[in-house]
Amino acid sequence: MFTTPLVIATLVAVTLGAVIGFLTSRRTTRLIIARLRDDLADKVWQLTHDPLTRLNNRAGLRAIHTAIAASEYRQIVTVLIDLDLFKEVNDAYGHDAGDDLLKATASRLTRLAALYNGHAARLSGDEFAVIAPLDATRLVHMALLFTNVIAEPVEIRTDDGPALLTVTASLGIAVASSTDLLEGVALHHADLAMYHAKKQGGNQHVLYRAGMTMPTRPPRRGPRLRDQRRSHSGGEA
Repeated sequence: MFTTPLVIATLVAVTLGAVIGFLTSRRTTRLIIARLRDDLADKVWQLTHDPLTRLNNRAGLRAIHTAIAASEYRQIVTVLIDLDLFKEVNDAYGHDAGDDLLKATASRLTRLAALYNGHAARLSGDEFAVIAPLDATRLVHMALLFTNVIAEPVEIRTDDGPALLTVTASLGIAVASSTDLLEGVALHHADLAMYHAKKQGGNQHVLYRAGMTMPTRPPRRGPRLRDQRRSHSGGEA
């Protein structure tokens, strides 16, 4: 697991503790250092994780990508996962049911990513990502496994009690050099591929190929939240 933020938090806490040590007893100093380390680690966790699913958020994914890029791996697989008809689940069963579905998907993606020495993240709404070293990863096998596991029934909460719900996903998969930017290249290519999977009806994967462009007709009935943020900021989210 990527631990650099915790190491940084520890170094900061120890430095502060050295100063405090001049004014307090050794035992008190140890307690203060421990408390500072825990507080800093908690703040780092909040900055790099999604509170609902407890997956990495976009900032956490950037940090993990940086760590993988600094390792011996030369290529990284990026999988962008977008649940099909997630809005309909919220409309029909309410946001509690939607949250149940998101948390179940997050749990499954965590297990799946671990099979490939990778990490999962929730980027926004019902959009998730997994990055992993290419190594000996078989992309088609990986894509089929992800698609099938995500489509397994999920128990959700409804006004009438628990119910089983099956929701599929559209996957875009891209392979990029470890020196390529995460958002400018890897996620962008995976995003293009995911849109093609959406346009083709969902519940499938599409591998990015050189020269791929956005489908002529958008697969959604409205822009995603991150697309809206881009248009407001005039740049990339």
